[in-house]
Amino acid sequence: MTAVRIADDALALACGADEVAAAFEAAGCTVERVSSWGMHWLEPLVEVAGLGFGAVTPGDVPTILDYPRQPRPQAGRELWGEPVEHHPFLARQTRLTFERAGKTRPLSLEDYAATEGWQGLARARRLPPEQVVAEVVQSGLRGRGGAGFPAGVKWRTVAEAAGERKYVVANADEGDSGTFADRMLMEGDPFALLEGMAIAAHAVGADMGYVYVRSEYPHAIVRMRAALERAAPEIAPFRVEVRVGAGAYVCGEETALINSLEGKRGEVRAKPPLPALSGLFGCPTVVNNVLTLAAVPHILREGGAERYAALGTGRSRGTMPVQLAGNVRHGGLFEVPFGITLAELVYVIGGGTASGRPVKAVQVGGPLGAYVPTAQFHLPFDYEAFADADALIGHGGIVVFDDTADMAGLARFAMAFCAGESCGKCTPCRIGSTRGVEVIDRIRAGGRLADAVERLPQMHNAAGTPRSVGDEIALLEDLCETMRFGSLCALGGFTPYPVLSALRHWPEDFA
Repeated sequence: MTAVRIADDALALACGADEVAAAFEAAGCTVERVSSWGMHWLEPLVEVAGLGFGAVTPGDVPTILDYPRQPRPQAGRELWGEPVEHHPFLARQTRLTFERAGKTRPLSLEDYAATEGWQGLARARRLPPEQVVAEVVQSGLRGRGGAGFPAGVKWRTVAEAAGERKYVVANADEGDSGTFADRMLMEGDPFALLEGMAIAAHAVGADMGYVYVRSEYPHAIVRMRAALERAAPEIAPFRVEVRVGAGAYVCGEETALINSLEGKRGEVRAKPPLPALSGLFGCPTVVNNVLTLAAVPHILREGGAERYAALGTGRSRGTMPVQLAGNVRHGGLFEVPFGITLAELVYVIGGGTASGRPVKAVQVGGPLGAYVPTAQFHLPFDYEAFADADALIGHGGIVVFDDTADMAGLARFAMAFCAGESCGKCTPCRIGSTRGVEVIDRIRAGGRLADAVERLPQMHNAAGTPRSVGDEIALLEDLCETMRFGSLCALGGFTPYPVLSALRHWPEDFA
């Protein structure tokens, strides 16, 4: 009987993977549901006898089962009858965090153990906690959720903090546009996250952990809960619970997340104290992103810290699971060491725009990331290079836009998004974002910025005082500065990045 492997994560299901699986079963095949390779434009992707086929429809099943006697169903099929791992999209990658993607059954303890699963935890528990922390510091692992703070330094702070109880929290509130790596990890390799959390718990002295998942990820929630049932003996005495968010973007910020976990309104807390000293229920707490924790088992295997630190560039060490989305031909997950340029990611890996039109900009780092023009595509993908260019890496999502994009409209959306998602705790974010929408609207109503300011029509504010477009631009810049430096968290603090980058690089769009 022919064995067929098909992914069952949320994206594969949305592309019709269940229907394709049913067609193979009706043809007498045994279907095995596995994790996704991350080549999203080829889903549903099917493996038969080690050969890959994508994107497959139920009507392709007879042709695939008669391969190679049957020709390709149509010219231009990108993957048809070749080993999946030989595809250039995968061959260029260095997969550590996603080393099992496409290869294992997500809830199979046998598959996980056969692919070096639990080895990092076993070794960590043979070491004193301070040595585990030291190896994470040595690896250079930085938080993959956005801030890029060194994970080992955070762990050391929690380990040395006084407290009767300590916690480990996995931040799986993945709300940034164009990001899906957390979802892929939880749906495709959930034991890796649990192993990373258990290692963190041993390192800092915690006995309880939580996975905080956004409510918009129903498949991930079900998968994580099923994985917890199976893995409980492996991670014991450490215990983990899955908690579901309620749709607030701001709960991706660690203190708002902690408030939500405690049953309170999801709003940002003032710092200090840091969560590492006084976090969940007032106790020292490690809050790390899913990708950060999932990288830890590899680091704690024998020699893993040195291998991890050898990858990357400067202070950005290891690999980053880059997520390509938006108007891009080859959308999916591409894990690569830091240092690759945006040009290679967008044009070589991503294949340019899906529309075939020229690339106008990419937004890196979610809805609060700067818009990067093609003139800056020489930028290496690392934290310091992006910071120097007033941009963010964030969670590693890259959203591509072609030359039809209205950058002024996108800048306005950033302010409107901030206004809609603000927790309301601080004035710069709560009120500044609403005023920002109004100012951008007034700028767009005033004429083209490329013209001299004195030739532009005058506008009036609410008090009836005439203002020029130049005045409004200065006001917008001042407002962005206030939001950037006066907001309590990154929601208000980072909203100026997309606004000012759009204004700086595409002034002609503000008409």
